[in-house]
Amino acid sequence: QPFFTFEQLVVPEALMEDLLSAVEVIRVERKVFDEWGLRRIQPFPHSALNFHGPPGTGKTLAAHAIARRLERPIMVASYAEIESKFHGEGPKNIKAIFHAAERDHAILFIDEADSLLSKRLTEVTQGSEQAINSMRSQLFICLQEFRGVVIFATNLVENYDKAFETRVRYLHFPLPDEQCRREIWRRHLVPQLPVAENVSPDQLAVYADDICGRDIRNAVVDAAVRGARYEKDRVELQDLIEAIDRIKAARVVVKSHEGRK
Repeated sequence: QPFFTFEQLVVPEALMEDLLSAVEVIRVERKVFDEWGLRRIQPFPHSALNFHGPPGTGKTLAAHAIARRLERPIMVASYAEIESKFHGEGPKNIKAIFHAAERDHAILFIDEADSLLSKRLTEVTQGSEQAINSMRSQLFICLQEFRGVVIFATNLVENYDKAFETRVRYLHFPLPDEQCRREIWRRHLVPQLPVAENVSPDQLAVYADDICGRDIRNAVVDAAVRGARYEKDRVELQDLIEAIDRIKAARVVVKSHEGRK
């Protein structure tokens, strides 16, 4: 069952409106496109969505919220779970998850789908590249035949495959602006959490402008755990600021290691 609702999602107003509009299209799809016959002129209504943007910006939460609003279960799979080192298994896995989602009337959520939606390789030199092309071809077939809702999540795909562009609706999840950061801080500083009087969502929202909702959640948890470890009776503003700094410093270290590979 889905974990989250739209009440827990903080995104720019325009994106929220796009998400709610997508839900309405999905909700009335069977009536409009099957009973009223519009599938004859629009075989692929927007029941395939791609949430793209930086990690931690609410893509997974939004997928769960859509499932909750539509009162359907959500089936979650990642690209790492779908691909296989055995030849021919990847396409079979894609076909299987689409079949299972349609059978269970579930929202299918495919995370880390960058490789699946990018352009097919034209100069195939290795078995792994051929396998990726085969998976993309199978995905295209499944999207044509699928009678359900599939949501992809990608961080960055510079070159989408043209075959998917007219069949998938793209919704961008940006890093939160100051207004969104303020609201995310407010919601994560839950009433039961003892905080000092100087802890203010306004100040925290201004302090760091390059963090996502996941960073804010992790900072609150980190500051609270450290405070409890040292038997403090409340969380100070400085505790939260230091937690943010640790998260950002760890991110820099990870990037430097990746750059040396």
